[in-house]
Amino acid sequence: MARVYNFGAGPATLPLEVLHEAQADLVDYKGAGMSVMEMSHRGKEYDAIHNEAIANVKELLGLNDDYAILFLQGGASMQFAMLPLNFLGERQTADYVNAGSWGAAAVKQARLIGNVNIAADCQKDIPTRMPEASEMKWTPGAVYSHITTNETISGAQIKELPETGSPLVADMSSDILSRPLDYTRCTMIYAGAQKNLGPSGVALVAIRKDFAETGNISLPAMLRYQTHIESNSLYNTPPCFSIYMLCLTTRWLKKVGLENLFKQNRDKAQLIYDVIDASSFYRGTAKKECRSDMNVTFRLPTEELETLFIKQASDAGMKQLKGHRSVGGIRASIYNAFPVEGVQALAAFMRDFEARNG
Repeated sequence: MARVYNFGAGPATLPLEVLHEAQADLVDYKGAGMSVMEMSHRGKEYDAIHNEAIANVKELLGLNDDYAILFLQGGASMQFAMLPLNFLGERQTADYVNAGSWGAAAVKQARLIGNVNIAADCQKDIPTRMPEASEMKWTPGAVYSHITTNETISGAQIKELPETGSPLVADMSSDILSRPLDYTRCTMIYAGAQKNLGPSGVALVAIRKDFAETGNISLPAMLRYQTHIESNSLYNTPPCFSIYMLCLTTRWLKKVGLENLFKQNRDKAQLIYDVIDASSFYRGTAKKECRSDMNVTFRLPTEELETLFIKQASDAGMKQLKGHRSVGGIRASIYNAFPVEGVQALAAFMRDFEARNG
């Protein structure tokens, strides 16, 4: 079996043991005589998968029963609209930090629904960064404050959760469960699964039940968090196989442990940053204190060299290193399941490429 190193930003690398287990049970899940993709979402086999996934997430995040864990469809992009639809009413204000493309996308959707205060704006700063606490201007009485903890396109990451004075909502799509945090600081967390939690097709939401109860009751049922809390995310047919894969991935996360993952993730990223810092050929795009452990972004002296770098790396088994189409450059996405051997291979390739082309 020839596995390449997949540096894609998402869908992304999954733990190999998770893929093997899913492969073994694909046609006949644990003697049920059918695949998870075929079984009823109301049946006992799937019910056990569903509830284990919820329990795993709650344990990993360190959340108690004040929180509900939801598995929703539409990805994190759906949450950009669903959040303000539920909580941002007339004559109310929501605070948003705009530190990159995904923060800006959340702002754009919220502004269609209600009044938005930009608590801090560094989206266009070069080098890319996250705002410092002293820059953030929170609105007294805001219905919630929204942050994006890791900007995959710019390669900048928030290192500490801010004090906001209002319910904190965090889009953690690209760094959820990559490090130990006090997740109880957040009133709501959401994340598309396809970076650190499993394949695409499901979005995770962790939300305080008392916050959800304040949501807009005049919305259609599918758009209300309370609907999905009351139905245990079974109001409609859920993406069963994606949730099954999330269940397997969270089992793996529990086995490895967040402290170990954090050290591994930090060490993996540093291998690439060390090459960048020792070179005048490569240029990192994010401020050092804001550098992401998940998405390492950098440039070469010319776009022609970047194109050559991407092609030669791909030929060597290192795939999807091209930066986002909106910014170009190089992006190495190295989420939880990405093997250290792949990062070592990239670092060695970077040194060799510079020696040949610098």
